[in-house]
Amino acid sequence: MTDAPVISCRNVWKLFGKEPEAYLAEARAGRSFEEIRQAGYIAAVRDVSIDVGRGEMLVIMGLSGSGKSTLVRCMSRLIDITGGEVVVDGQDIMSLDERQLIELRRRKMGMVFQSFGLLPHRTVLENVAFPLEMRGQDRHERRDRALEVIRLVGLEGREDYFPRELSGGQQQRVGIARSLAIEPDIWFLDEPFSALDPLIRREMQNEFLRLRGMLGKTIVFITHDFDEALRLADRIAIMKDGAVEQCDTPDKIVLKPATEYVAKFTEDVEKARVVHARVLAQPVNGYQLEGPAIAADATVLQLARQLVNDGREILPVADGAGRVVGAMKRQDALDILLGPV
Repeated sequence: MTDAPVISCRNVWKLFGKEPEAYLAEARAGRSFEEIRQAGYIAAVRDVSIDVGRGEMLVIMGLSGSGKSTLVRCMSRLIDITGGEVVVDGQDIMSLDERQLIELRRRKMGMVFQSFGLLPHRTVLENVAFPLEMRGQDRHERRDRALEVIRLVGLEGREDYFPRELSGGQQQRVGIARSLAIEPDIWFLDEPFSALDPLIRREMQNEFLRLRGMLGKTIVFITHDFDEALRLADRIAIMKDGAVEQCDTPDKIVLKPATEYVAKFTEDVEKARVVHARVLAQPVNGYQLEGPAIAADATVLQLARQLVNDGREILPVADGAGRVVGAMKRQDALDILLGPV
């Protein structure tokens, strides 16, 4: 991930109601969600500032009505914002005309939503090739690209099937393949696995992690499932009443929830399987480090046996290249694993 954000939202508002622009200044003057509602408006997105870095996976989560889907639609300008600024790859997308906006979406953005949206009268191959057809791409080129992404999502051999002949998980893979066909730089996914049963959902998460590792896309992923967010995210943004309550790494959200609302999301989470050694590591200065290092990317749960059996008070923490990047107090990790004494 580089320093320059791919998507940058600055003080973004989305109000629904009669002439929302006329009420925007009033809403910005510190009005609560409920005060805005009583004035006859819904603050679907309320003063959100957030960046998404290149190659990052940002998971946006919250309960129904929290504003997460509306925020993503603002990022892609599927809906126009009421106030603020959304910049995608250096372009203020509110300044784009319709042709420029369509071009941006066709060239840079892939989208997958809860409903698979497959064309029932078209085969898997034809569904996947459809966005390339809309782009005006040569028939042979779009067939080759469609076959490539069909193989990528594990549907080789089903190119001539119709959607009705596929399972729910297979239909979801077609939707993912279709969004990947245009080779997007930015991938928006709005609760893509919520309609699937638990086993297929887990399978699709595994598949998604595999694809993400291969493709290195910038991803904004919406879910209401905290376990799913913990499994997939580089950072998690938790929303309530249109506002972002906290945006941070999974480790930090679990260890240091910023608000009572965020704490409710994390109270039932097994912290040991989320918190990594790198988060507990402190600067080496002043510590005498001896013996083998532990992996910075290992969770406390993965280190459980070593933590119980290792008598050292301070453990060196090393990155993937074997470089010591910090020192971890064994007791801090044991407190997470077993609970404080």
